[in-house]
Amino acid sequence: MVGFDMRGLTPAPVTPFTPAGDIDYEAIHRLGSWLGGINGVKGLVVLGHAGEGTFLTPEEQVSVIKAFTKSVDNRVPVIVGITGEGTEVAALEAKRAKEAGASAGLLYPSHGWLRFGYQDGAPQDRYRRVYELSGLPLILFQYPDNTKATYSLKTMLDITAQPGVFAMKTGVRNMRLWDTEIPVIHRERPDLQFLSCHGEHLLHTAFDMDGFLVGYGNIAPEALVKLIQAGKAKDYKRARAIHDQLIPVTKSVYHRGSHMEGTVVLKHALVARGILSHATVRTPLLPFEPGAEEIHAAVSAAALNKVA
Repeated sequence: MVGFDMRGLTPAPVTPFTPAGDIDYEAIHRLGSWLGGINGVKGLVVLGHAGEGTFLTPEEQVSVIKAFTKSVDNRVPVIVGITGEGTEVAALEAKRAKEAGASAGLLYPSHGWLRFGYQDGAPQDRYRRVYELSGLPLILFQYPDNTKATYSLKTMLDITAQPGVFAMKTGVRNMRLWDTEIPVIHRERPDLQFLSCHGEHLLHTAFDMDGFLVGYGNIAPEALVKLIQAGKAKDYKRARAIHDQLIPVTKSVYHRGSHMEGTVVLKHALVARGILSHATVRTPLLPFEPGAEEIHAAVSAAALNKVA
């Protein structure tokens, strides 16, 4: 099968910026080399939501891919968020990503589907065409069920049967669907690697997946690797203990009015852990004012120490 082993933790790193708002390549090297050197980390997904990928120019996107690829020094693959609205645009984006060193792509739904929904067959065609033009192995991305871009079970089964699709990331955020559809996908696609991105539902989803693909992996990779191990061992007591340890940070990142704020929080948490020196973001994200003392307090309460 096309692809590689993602049965573990795949963080989705932020894109660091300088105080002036330019890409900070030295900070990318610190972040990527740290994450890529942690045992149990299986890859990095750059230019996703956490990575502010849609806020970068195509030239900046290519430079970020190259910088993260260099930072991991061939220890783990770099996967790229493919977010272009039109199918052909996304296919060319995937082609550029592969040429820049990406090993796979996380293919986002066309953004218009979020509001208006999709025509039957359109998602299947999007995955087919992007892989056909780029040759980049793809990960299916299932969106939350409070959007109109959530794929039906049939659509997911169709896509995961297509050439080039080797894994699935689900953020459906509906535990009824998780509990009823995931067993069907496991049964019908036993070779498909199944990844959860439910940062706010880590405990519930830890027992039915092959790994986590999540922005949370930026800031707590050591604990999340242990949670994955506990989930695979069906050790609820251990998994619950890790979940409870992380609750202050989970609340700080994910229990917010806007999920978009999570990226800002991730950067502040990386400052608390000593990886970043500041939490500069790019608009339309806005900095926290007057500060983020509660985020630092949450990192401390969860015993996430500064990185040496």
